[in-house]
Amino acid sequence: MEQDHLIQKWLSGEMTDEEKKAFQEMEDAPFLESIVEDAKAFRASEFSKVASYDGFKKTLTQKETPVKNLDWFRPVLKVAAVAAIIFGIYYLIPMDNLVVEQTLAAEKTTIELPDASQVVLNADSKIEYDAKNWEDNRSLKLEGEAFFDVAKGAKFDVVTSAGTVTVLGTEFNVKQRGEIFEVACFEGTVRVSIGNETHILEIGDHVFYLAGDVSIGKHINENPSWTQNMSQFSRIPLSEVFAELERHLVFREKSGKR
Repeated sequence: MEQDHLIQKWLSGEMTDEEKKAFQEMEDAPFLESIVEDAKAFRASEFSKVASYDGFKKTLTQKETPVKNLDWFRPVLKVAAVAAIIFGIYYLIPMDNLVVEQTLAAEKTTIELPDASQVVLNADSKIEYDAKNWEDNRSLKLEGEAFFDVAKGAKFDVVTSAGTVTVLGTEFNVKQRGEIFEVACFEGTVRVSIGNETHILEIGDHVFYLAGDVSIGKHINENPSWTQNMSQFSRIPLSEVFAELERHLVFREKSGKR
């Protein structure tokens, strides 16, 4: 006898003795009877009729929905955890091939790059470059001021927050402090890009940006004056004059120079 038919007869209370016996032999009989007994415990049950077979079957199906086994998900969680650790290590530990050179106030230093190019870093300045990929990408970031003697070879870029200086092999000075961006060419040819503007500088050329205004002129120096422990100023804010003198004051006092 089909179980659905027996359950329907049981709910309607119209079972024969043979059907009652067959119902009691069903594996799910105790479970079905417990559902009905639990329903009687509600106060509203005395005013309610027993649910129809279709409604009861729907409730039964919902109660018997098996809990899914999530054991398969545990290996996925382990893989995700390992990936998170690797991700954290990659971004939190500095890369060995990134070189950072920095000077303090009243300090200058000379740095030799992997291609034998030289950088004289002025006080309170910093450069960053990728030593591992230097041969394929001669590019560095500059904050402050530096004088470059670039070995001939592939394109050489000096990137600042104000603009980019590009050369093939030459000597030039780059200064970027606050609203000042200044480039002077001492040998060869230099290309200066800032925003949509591009300027080509040759020996003796000088380009000066201040708060969006640009001026192009000439200089007669063989090297930047600051490399000789001298300071020259022209058409710059007085605040920058004081700031520049402060960067070098300690050095001059220690060396006994005025």
